[in-house]
Order: sequence, then structure tokens, then C-alpha cells
Amino acid sequence: MHYNKLGKSDIKVSEIGFGAWSIALDWWGKKIEEDEAKRMLKKAYDVGINFFETGDMYGKGKSERLIGEVFKDMRDEIVISTKYGYDFESVEQIGHSELPQKFDETFTRNALKNSLERLQTDHLDMYGLHNPKLSHIRDDSIFNVLDDFIKDETIRTYQVALGPAIGWTQEGLEAMDRPNLSAVQTVYNILEQTPGNELMKKAEEKNVGILVRVPEASGILTGKVNAETKIDEKDHRSVRKGEWIKASLQKVEQLKPIAQRNGLNIAELSMKFIMSKKGFASVFPTVVSEEEIVDYAEMTKGEYISASDMKEIQELYDTWPSYELKATPQAN
Repeated sequence: MHYNKLGKSDIKVSEIGFGAWSIALDWWGKKIEEDEAKRMLKKAYDVGINFFETGDMYGKGKSERLIGEVFKDMRDEIVISTKYGYDFESVEQIGHSELPQKFDETFTRNALKNSLERLQTDHLDMYGLHNPKLSHIRDDSIFNVLDDFIKDETIRTYQVALGPAIGWTQEGLEAMDRPNLSAVQTVYNILEQTPGNELMKKAEEKNVGILVRVPEASGILTGKVNAETKIDEKDHRSVRKGEWIKASLQKVEQLKPIAQRNGLNIAELSMKFIMSKKGFASVFPTVVSEEEIVDYAEMTKGEYISASDMKEIQELYDTWPSYELKATPQAN
């Protein structure tokens, strides 16, 4: 396993991280029972993953609780990151509908306290804003509280996790101007490089680490989703429509010659493509089994993608139709 410095912090994170939302929510076609979830966390550690990224709203604290139970006696051996911003306590979490958001000081301090208790620790390596809007990014009072947490060593650094849709470019770009921010998290993969390419460019300039989620393009790049796949409406991938799937599969065919000449399958090419990008810190593949964790860990071994092949992939990407980004209205 390779390890990267997380932006301007002194934290070293595994190139493959464990995105722990899947162990608390059945949004990826499988409900994972607690015993299996704990085995997955242990397996991740065994294969060299030290970076565990979660959020307080995942299962209303369930994901954090499982991480706390598994690693309570190994705190110094792992990197824990969690996020806040959703007021989920008094509402029912139905599907993927957006929940009320809060980032005021009282809510923030209470959210952090609750996360620390569930994670069974007295500090976080990284805390984050979960799907903030542009108004939140521009609110100094929010970041003043996070800076206070750094001063009292309750957290070591913080991130902004962009979402839930692809896009929100301005939020990521402006967040990187915050002096104590070490990471920005976004959707990024070989088929969907906008706005990730722009974010990575500024991240390199600002010494910020880009954290990548959905590297498998919702299953297209692993072969789990094809033209005949029926996706349940509860599944997080239900937003992917038939036309998008068909177009994506055609793009995969164009990428196959590059993969083959490197002795890789498409899933391996896609992961190594991300890990070859400047500005990249860690990637969170969506995993629902121990076997998948092992498979992804294996992808960190061997060479990265050559500069000439990276250039060819970029040139190919530039020939594909641009897509409309779903984003918040920009303030003047």
C-alpha cells in the first residue's frame, strides 16, 4: 500500500481509503450486517488501509459506532475522518432525500461531541463539512469554530466534502483558500473528470489533497452495471439513467486498448488513472465485501499510468460530449 501526505497536514493516508457509508446504509444493492461490517473494517486494516472516512448521518451514527468498536484499542494506528452538517436526529432518513442542514456553532460543537463519543476517541484526524453550499463556504464563523478545534487539538485538520451531485465547482475552489483546510472530497472517475480536473489543479497549487469517491462510476467501470442492469429505486445508483449507462459503456470500449497495452482490466486502469493524478490524496471505492477490499488493495501495487497514456486518456475525454453540472446557484 502506498501512503500520501494529506495536503498541508502532516497526516499520512493510504492511497486506498475506506469510505464507511456502505456499512451503515443499504444504498449500494446490499444490506451489510454488523458482524460483516466489522470484518470488512478489520480486513481493510489488514491489507494496509489506515484511512477510514465516514459521516455522522450514515445510519444515524451507526457507521461511526462500528469504527469506534473495531478500532477502540488501535487509535494511533489509523486515521479517522468524519463529517457533519445534517440535522438527522429528529427526522426520518428516507432514501436519498436531502435532510435539513446546520453549521452554526452550537450545532457544530454538539455534532463533534457526539461523533467523538460514537468513535470512542478524544480527537479526530480530520473533520469535515458534509455537502456545504456556497454560502457556507463563505461563512467565516463556520471556519472560525473549526480553527478553534484545531487549536485545542480536538481535530488535526478539516475538509470540505462536496456533493451530493457532480459539480459544485465554485464551492471546492473557494474552500481551498481556507488556510487550515487540508482536503476537498469530490466525485471523480475516468469517465467523469469535470470538475475534478479543475479542482486537482488548484489543489496542487494550494497544497490541498483531493479525496475521490465514486471512482467506479457507479459500477460501470467494474462491470457490475451494464445495459441490462435493473437498479432498485432505493439504490444510490438509481439516478443513473439508461442513456447515461449506454453512453458510458461506449466510452469504456474506447478505453480498452489503453488498458490492454498496460496489462490491466478497466477497473484497474480506472483506479491507477486516479492515483496517477497530481493533487490526489486518497480514493474511496464503494465496497460491500471483504473480497472487494482485497481486490482494490491489489490495485495499488505496480506501476502508475505513464505520462503518454495519461495524455491519451485526456485527449479521449476531450472528445466526449460535455455534461451539465448540477450545482448551487452562484452568489455575486
